[in-house]
Amino acid sequence: MSNRTRFIHRLSWFLDESITLPGGYKIGADGFLGLIPGFGDFIGGLLSSVIIYQAHQLGAPKTILLKMAINMLIDTTLGAIPVIGDVFDFVWKANRRNVALLSEYEQQPRQVYRKTLLENIAIILILITMVGLAVAFVGWIISLIWTALFQS
Repeated sequence: MSNRTRFIHRLSWFLDESITLPGGYKIGADGFLGLIPGFGDFIGGLLSSVIIYQAHQLGAPKTILLKMAINMLIDTTLGAIPVIGDVFDFVWKANRRNVALLSEYEQQPRQVYRKTLLENIAIILILITMVGLAVAFVGWIISLIWTALFQS
């Protein structure tokens, strides 16, 4: 294991699993950083991006890096929601997911590449669908308001 690989494993552990709670559940610094309003999730996302950058330096392909970025963005975005996001930060563990993804890729590059590519395509299609539905909903609301104001 290279120094770079050891570093990202250690950083992931620190951010997601460095504190063992009674009962054996592990949490890390990322969840505690998320408790700092407005600033903590940004710092957690910044530290998570170090893992993605190191994966890039190790030669991970763009599809793997994109999946890692999606994991980090889910963690950072949903973690920013007050109260619910704080609980989510302790559960999602994006850094552990990203290091596991990189390790899987190093073990079985073709299989993990294909799986990740399909997952990324599915996520992009879901996001496009969500945006389309949001635009349609806003259009519908505007048409209702227009009708109420000018058709009476």
